[in-house]
Amino acid sequence: MRRRDFITLIGGAAAGWPIAARGQQAEQMRRIGVLMSLAADDPRWKALLAGLRDGLARLGWIEGSTIHIDYRFAGGDPDQFSVLAKELVALHPEVIFAQSTPVTAALQRETHAIAIVFVEVSDPIGSGFIASLAHPGGNLTGIIQYEPGIAGKWLAMLKEIAPNIARVALLANPKGTAYDYFLQNATAAASSLGIEIISSPVDNVADIERSISSLARQDNSGLLCPPETFITAHRNLVIALAAKHRLPAVYAWRYFVTDGGLMSYGIDLVDVYQQSATYVDHILRGANPADLPVQSPTRYETALNLKTAKALGFSVPASLLVRADEVIE
Repeated sequence: MRRRDFITLIGGAAAGWPIAARGQQAEQMRRIGVLMSLAADDPRWKALLAGLRDGLARLGWIEGSTIHIDYRFAGGDPDQFSVLAKELVALHPEVIFAQSTPVTAALQRETHAIAIVFVEVSDPIGSGFIASLAHPGGNLTGIIQYEPGIAGKWLAMLKEIAPNIARVALLANPKGTAYDYFLQNATAAASSLGIEIISSPVDNVADIERSISSLARQDNSGLLCPPETFITAHRNLVIALAAKHRLPAVYAWRYFVTDGGLMSYGIDLVDVYQQSATYVDHILRGANPADLPVQSPTRYETALNLKTAKALGFSVPASLLVRADEVIE
């Protein structure tokens, strides 16, 4: 089902609801939970959660007026995911907004009754969250993060900026299902580009330092960082080490580039968070998440940091510049 068809379906259904019922809903303070993987003071959350609130407001759900939102932030600590999931479930919200695969997994372990809307989840079927994209079948639905072909696009970008690149390390935490998902897809795409994929599982700071230092000892090497909570929490270290060892690196998120990383290609997360508000709205109005198809993102963005490219000694080809949505000089 296409996004526009999905939205039309929702709009048509809303128009058919009795006016009295809609008025009664507006008079009640409905309760929503939000569980995020990183710290509350991480600057990325401000724009993203503003996008979610904006999307909800457009649908008539105003925080502090028609809805109450309970926020929980795990601070990048995996041990906190289950703790905070228990806290939110105990508050009995009508729907919980879950950010990332490990957060969604923690919530799924705690409840099969409360509806969960997920974002930033790469492989919801492989993670056991849903039965299929078209028919989720349980209490979870949401927006898939990336389709498998994205790994080929990341590798192609590295090949464009560093034509002699021969090996690329995939850096991520192996404890998440996203690691195997991206490793398999990157390996499948690499052969046609003449690139060897190196598995670089990391789950602590020492691992990150050791993996990147080891990679740097081999000529014509590069770095691929797929979307993953642990790497996001330690992005400043990864970016600094890539710069120190003069390694070309591609990231899944634009904010890695604004923080000094070389380049990124990924979804427009603000748009995704706004889009996800449609699911929350539909569930609050009585829809069953089992019947709401999981959607794909609709907007992607490319970001380049020319200052970083110059410091690393790379010339950015015109093919990349033309496609860039944001260029940092």
